[in-house]
Amino acid sequence: MSKRNLSKVQKLAVESFGKPVLIFAGAGSGKTRVLTYKIAHLIKNNLVSAEHILAVTFTNKAAKEMKERVNKLVPEKESILNIGTFHSICARILRKEIHHLGYSSDFSIFDVQDQKSLVKVVIESMDIPKNYVTPQEVRHKISYFKNKLIHPDEAKKKAHLVVEKTYADIYEKYQKALVKNNAVDFDDLLILPLTIFENHPNILEKYREKWQYILVDEYQDTNKPQFMFVKYLAEGHHQICVVGDDDQSIYGWRGADIRNILDFEKNFGNCDVFKLEKNYRSSAHILEAASSVVKNNKNRAPKELIPHNGAGEKLGLIETNDEMEEADAVVNALEKEIKLQKRNFSDFAILYRTNAQSRSLEDAFRRSGIPYNIVGGFRFYERKEIKDLIGYLSLIVNPKDTISLRRVINFPPRGIGMKTVDKCVIQASMKKTEMVEVLSLPEEMGIRGKQAGSLMTFYNIIKKYNELLPKLNAGELVRALVEEAGIVRYYRESSAPEDQERLANVMEFLKSVDEFMARTPDGGLSQFLEEVSLLTDLDQWNDETNRVTLMTLHSAKGLEFPVIFITGLEDGLFPLYSALESVEKLEEERRLFYVGLTRAMEKVYLMYANHRRRIGSDELYGMVSRFVYEMPEDKLEKISFTSALTRKVVGGRPGQFTKTAVSRTVVVFDDFRVGDYVEHAIFGVGKVMALSGQGENQRVGIVFKDGLKKKLVVKFANLKKVESPED
Repeated sequence: MSKRNLSKVQKLAVESFGKPVLIFAGAGSGKTRVLTYKIAHLIKNNLVSAEHILAVTFTNKAAKEMKERVNKLVPEKESILNIGTFHSICARILRKEIHHLGYSSDFSIFDVQDQKSLVKVVIESMDIPKNYVTPQEVRHKISYFKNKLIHPDEAKKKAHLVVEKTYADIYEKYQKALVKNNAVDFDDLLILPLTIFENHPNILEKYREKWQYILVDEYQDTNKPQFMFVKYLAEGHHQICVVGDDDQSIYGWRGADIRNILDFEKNFGNCDVFKLEKNYRSSAHILEAASSVVKNNKNRAPKELIPHNGAGEKLGLIETNDEMEEADAVVNALEKEIKLQKRNFSDFAILYRTNAQSRSLEDAFRRSGIPYNIVGGFRFYERKEIKDLIGYLSLIVNPKDTISLRRVINFPPRGIGMKTVDKCVIQASMKKTEMVEVLSLPEEMGIRGKQAGSLMTFYNIIKKYNELLPKLNAGELVRALVEEAGIVRYYRESSAPEDQERLANVMEFLKSVDEFMARTPDGGLSQFLEEVSLLTDLDQWNDETNRVTLMTLHSAKGLEFPVIFITGLEDGLFPLYSALESVEKLEEERRLFYVGLTRAMEKVYLMYANHRRRIGSDELYGMVSRFVYEMPEDKLEKISFTSALTRKVVGGRPGQFTKTAVSRTVVVFDDFRVGDYVEHAIFGVGKVMALSGQGENQRVGIVFKDGLKKKLVVKFANLKKVESPED
């Protein structure tokens, strides 16, 4: 393993051993390379054997990349490397140790929807006025408690207001309900190992012995439970290396604590500190603009990013009238980049502060026929039909999971109403048995006829496949289940158009099980469910397809693209209004802007609108984001834009709301594609069938509605693009 392609400071960081190591790694400074080389260095030099090294990060994508890189450096150790996310490593510990806390190892992992369903059940069981609190509010509050390591007893002691006491009471009952369901939520995955370590020092010692060197990526994003997890494991030997950048700490809203990286020396004692300041990703103009913004933060470690690449282009700054024109400006700039720089669609990422901003962008992309991917949209595994399937599988693995039972007991429809479910809940409570078990004795609950038969059928399916778990692999079991439970038949026989799409999604789910089996031939259903439950938005994003990527700035962290667009740069949107009243929140918004800029390799476009409509509010007048003013003027190039969307008022009188008719007028040549519909002042609407030439001499062959064929010169034709022949 040669270290010749490491810089001097990278090489020193890789070789440091014998004391804690803190590496400040600026954006694009090669931190993944340093981490992977450090793991390989420890193994190759017999400092620590491969099975005694633990490397943790935050996304499956990052863990996979790290594992692949280490495998290339030390291929003989591939099978024994411990590299994964915090959640996956902790889940692995819990599968072996959770029996110490009264759970069984086949516990369910509840996602956000499951958590809200359980909270709703808990609220309904308590004497709480209707609409006093919502399941979503309570779920957020419980997650806040857990991220701060505040247990229910402590939450109750700290509560002063009536609503605070209500939250604490629900939290206490929610935790008991989780245990009863043999289930954990995402926060519990991090917290329960700490409880085991605290109550069973011998188990902690076992894992300290197992993992004698700890490496942590993106350390600035750790919350209190993650910090405590790492501290517990490293406290015995202090063999720990953390890599991070306080300037990229952007998850304070979900519990990340920037002090973890800034106070590392205080927490772990005498350590080696290295700063990776050479940026290998972005051009100098981009880096200088980004640095000039983030330097306005007071709570940061001093560092300078040194560009490895040339000066590059200035950052484009585009002012637009509203969000529709902003979207059209993005399309216009993107098309010019493709024509002039010969770029692919996959070279572009459009970033925004809030998910709601994607709508106008999507509309513009659809109008222009530009293919795109959205990261963080409605995830495949959150679709109703997929959640139903997962509900069946979760109940088969863990019969105590009443949330899954409630979800699927009447799917496909079998005549079992919620009143029947309530009877089952009462009966299970009276008999002190699992809810699934009382389904086999409907007569004891006074349930007869068709409903009794339906309960027995459902019970027999769950029982049968629970007993088949050790005999069938995940693929065989799932395929047999969807047929016997009637799920495929239900969607196939449905006349609802959306159910055909749901059937296609069920088939896609079966394919995902097959892919899991190909990767993990010995994998069981429990392992498949765990993998699915820990997937993130980025894990489902395919960066190999030739599509423009749309995502929030938070989702873009860790990625890079040749060209980045940052939209919605107005005070109140980015930074958010809520951040303007808090120094800490404003600094985090500033770090988020820094992260967005440093995703770009070659070119950045910054967009802002003078007017913007937002959900639930009237039109707002935008002021340019303060972040724009914090960049040196000589790094920015103002680009004027005249929208290809022309708006004409239709009807209405002064003082009344009016509608606008929108058509797209071609303002640049080479703007047509075969298949476009266009409107001509004399000939009407037609379809472009052929193109020849380019620039102002481009000719288009058009077939109009009555069959009339015309070849027209773009320069003189005054054509307008329209959505369809009916427009």
